[in-house]
Amino acid sequence: MSVNSTPHTIQVGPPSRPTRRREPHRLPSWGLKTAMAVSGALWAFFVAVHLFGNLKIFAGAEAFNGYSAWLRVAFYPLLPEESVLWALRVALVVGLVVHVGCAALLWARARRARGPHRARIRGARSVGAWLMPVTGIGVLAFLVIHLLDLTLGTQPIAASTYVHADAYANLVASFQRPWSATFYVAIMVLLSVHLAKGFTTMAADLGVMGRRWRAALVAVGGLLALAVLLGNGAIPILVQLGVIA
Repeated sequence: MSVNSTPHTIQVGPPSRPTRRREPHRLPSWGLKTAMAVSGALWAFFVAVHLFGNLKIFAGAEAFNGYSAWLRVAFYPLLPEESVLWALRVALVVGLVVHVGCAALLWARARRARGPHRARIRGARSVGAWLMPVTGIGVLAFLVIHLLDLTLGTQPIAASTYVHADAYANLVASFQRPWSATFYVAIMVLLSVHLAKGFTTMAADLGVMGRRWRAALVAVGGLLALAVLLGNGAIPILVQLGVIA
């Protein structure tokens, strides 16, 4: 009778897991974050300029309509009519696609990397991180409705009295409807939160390490958020009160 002389190995501790080789992403996360920060900065600049234009409504119909007409003929005859406006629209659309696309990819990667066990982050950091996609989706929906309402005059979103050449009258007619005024103010709250948190994230994604520079970006974001909330948010309220008519 032969005896098997092969030694038996004794397992000590839990069995080792096979090492998984992580394939690098074609689009690295740092690149997505940088593209998201740059596209976000582009839209923040547009929001600031748009706020400046919106505030002209306090100067009356002539000033507001004059600004709206100037956008269509800016730098004419050096450039064709509406060329600046269309260039801005194309840049903003590209920036929006990049911003939303990068955000979706980063969210999916983070969710996949967490797995079933998620770390619980409490406090303002947790609330801010949770609000970014929520406010982003709300602002994205607002952009569509805002274009249908005040740019294209699409029914039934736009007021029934929409006139293509009278931006002042269209804005007043739109905000005289309670649901439109309430919706606009609510979106301004979401946009302000998104801007304030976005500038903080932008500083990290662009590699701004200096304490003063980070504080400066955070302050700019906070001031812009406050200006948007008070400036844009006051317009529908004053229309409802009859101050702007």
